Order: sequence, then C-alpha cells, then structure tokens
Amino acid sequence: MGRLFGTDGARGVANTEISCELAMQIGRAAAMVLTEHTQERPKVLIGMDTRASSQMLESAIAAGLCSVGADVNLLGEIPTPAVAYLVKMYKYDAAIMISASHNPCEYNGIKIFQGNGYKLPDALEEEIESIILDKSQIPPVKIGGDVGRIKRSRTAAADYIKYLYSIAKEDLAEYEIHDFSGLKIAVDCSNGSASVTAPELFMKLCDDCFFMASHPNGTNINNNCGSTHLEVLQDFVVRNQCDAGLAFDGDADRFLAVDENGQVVDGDKLIAIFAKYLKEKNKLKNDTAVVTVMSNMGFFKFCEENGIHCEKTKVGDRYVLENMLANGHSIGGEQSGHLIFLDHATTGDGQLSALKLLCIMKETGKKLSELAGQMQVFPQVLINVRVSDFGKVKFPRDKEIKTAIEAAERELGEDGRVLVRVSGTEPLVRVMLEGKDEEKINTLAQDIAEVIRERLI
Repeated sequence: MGRLFGTDGARGVANTEISCELAMQIGRAAAMVLTEHTQERPKVLIGMDTRASSQMLESAIAAGLCSVGADVNLLGEIPTPAVAYLVKMYKYDAAIMISASHNPCEYNGIKIFQGNGYKLPDALEEEIESIILDKSQIPPVKIGGDVGRIKRSRTAAADYIKYLYSIAKEDLAEYEIHDFSGLKIAVDCSNGSASVTAPELFMKLCDDCFFMASHPNGTNINNNCGSTHLEVLQDFVVRNQCDAGLAFDGDADRFLAVDENGQVVDGDKLIAIFAKYLKEKNKLKNDTAVVTVMSNMGFFKFCEENGIHCEKTKVGDRYVLENMLANGHSIGGEQSGHLIFLDHATTGDGQLSALKLLCIMKETGKKLSELAGQMQVFPQVLINVRVSDFGKVKFPRDKEIKTAIEAAERELGEDGRVLVRVSGTEPLVRVMLEGKDEEKINTLAQDIAEVIRERLI
C-alpha cells in the first residue's frame, strides 16, 4: 500500500485529508508522469460521483493537469466503470475518477486509470507519490498556448448506457429473449452515480422497475441506502412482491442483490451463481473463479462440489484483477459485491453485474432465492475496529494482537478460520472469523477486537 494511494486510490475526508492543494498536486504529478509516456499533449478524462465535494476537487485536479499542459475532458457525474470504459473508447491517455465509493458524503477519493481502462499500476502510483511527497521531480509550468484546455462531454452517460445495453441484448438474443419483461425489480441507486444511468438503462429492458435513492443532493450519497445499507430495499422488495432488488454503491462499481424473500445475496453468492451458470454453458474460462481470502468458506466448498477451481488473492479488487489478467480467467470479485467480468470490463461494474444476473433469472426461469441457495454460507462475524493512522502502521508488529489471533486459531482448529487485516480504504482493522459454531466465533472476534482497541487507538 502506497503513501497516498491505498488499494483503491487516494481517499480521506474531503477538504482536509483530500484537500484542494493535494488534488491539484495529484493532477500536476499525473500530467508529468503521463507526459513521459506520450509524445503529444496528454489527454485526460475526469469523472465524479454525486457528493458535494466532487465538483471542488474536479476543479482542482483539472487546474493541476492543465498547468502542466494536459487537455481535460470533464465527464460530470458518472459511474467509475463508465470512466474506465470511456477512456479506452475515446482513446484518451488516462482518466481520473473522483469518488469515495461506499463511504459517507464527507469522504472523497481520487482513482487514476490508464488509457487501456485499467487502474494505474503500482509503479506509476509510486512515481506520482514521489513527485508530490519527496519532490523527486518538479512538474513544469506551461504558459501561453501550451497550457491545457478544458471541455465538457455531453454524451458520456449515453455512450456508457449504450454499451451496457448492447451487452444485455447480446446475452438475451442468444436464447431468443428480447428483454426482462415478466420480472419485477427494485433498483437502489444509493443517491450516487447510478442515479445518472440506471433509470434509463433498466427501463429500456424492463417495464416493471422501481427506483429508490435516485435523487442525489450532494449529501445523501450512501445515506441509509445502497449496497452497504440494504434494509430499506429488503423491506420494499417483500412488500411490493418484487422478483429481485438491485443495490449499487456510491460510484456504482459494486452490486449486491436482494431475493424475493428479502434475503441478501452477497458477492460470494453472486460469483457462485455466475460461475456455475457459465460453466454449464462452457463459457467459464479455465473453469475458474477468482476471489479474495475474505470469501466465505461456503464458497470454497461450493466450488469443490461443482468442479470449479477457486483462486484466492489478497483483499482488494486490484489483486483479483491481477490474477485474472495473469492467468486468463474471466470472472472474479469480492464478497462486498465488486465483481469483474473481464470479457466486458476492466474493473468492477455494478450495473453490468446486475444485468448479467437478470439475464440468468430470465433464461433459467428460476427465482433468485433458488439460484442463491446453491451455495450454503458458513457463519461469519466481521468487526470493524476504528484505529489511528499510527495504529494501522503499528498493527503488523504488535505481539499482543498476534498472540490473541493465534489463540483464536487454536480454539477453532479445522472448524473455522481467522482473518485480521488493515483496511486499504479506511482507518480500520477488520476482524473476520468463520466457523461452524456462531456463538464461539462471535466471542473470539470480540476478544481480538478488544485487544486491537487497547493497542491501536
């Protein structure tokens, strides 16, 4: 993990940790790094989510880019995966997304994509960090006609919607199905980026849609809605007898579902549904699904029972993607709902994943509860312990925490597992335990969390 960039970009409270000054410095440093890799004036897209601070940071980043001679195209409010798709479609050198994903509105973040649609590699992030923090190089100051220009796209959302619509129509056409008619769905846009694209996209394919949390005001993003707050959607689906509920996070790169009974279908269950379906259609490359070590033990058992090979990576979608690219796998993701269909996208795409799920429901005629019930979940406890920045650094070397973890592992033996790690996006240490005895793992998780609070706050 870098000094500015975590597992998913630079992130923190906007106007303090992610200040305008830092945003401008990132723009300048990014432009300088890009200039080294292109012979012409670099061209950079900027997209953002719906939180109040995004416009402020957009202006700062754009100013930084232009001051070093890069031209900027402002996409406005749009999902993160749209930015990753459009940078390649528009043939730009790089793209920047301003978003703090599932975090509350006071947070914001900066993610950088290469021209091929993939997130910036570690080496280039480290080069940008070195320019900003170590003053290893001084970005040039352009004057006159060499200063970058700014324009604003008027077709970005439409171009992205058209692409996702074409994928869904192609999938449906293979089975001589035209749309999702007959399915009744509820869509939670989290008052975020999906609010800009989901209503038009899903209404083109389904004539019985309800949209929730689709009126962002700058401060209501992820506020008791979206993929991290499913309670309202669960209740709505049951009361209105919907076939499924679809929930996105603030920048729409994550997706979780709710079945017709109001039960949550998390990322593990979604990957299980997709992997088994694709395998049955002889479309699962290498008969493999890629997940992180945070996936439920039930997923690993599901893979064994269905002849699916499971690759495990460190936590973070970038590590899932690295494994997929290195080994030619087609599907992977995280329990949180960050799902990657590498044949169609270079990053997690919540709306793409939702369309894929609806296609399976429509083609098989099965209820979502039946599809999700193919995988049995082991009891799991996850406790997020808020710690200081110094605590995050101290965590790997603390002997008392290590002793508490080892004691829990001995107690569980082969009937469970313990995973304790530092969050790459928030000031948290995540304590996760799984096992057959829910009461036991809950007690052990609380014990470890208490030691962490005593040692790292």
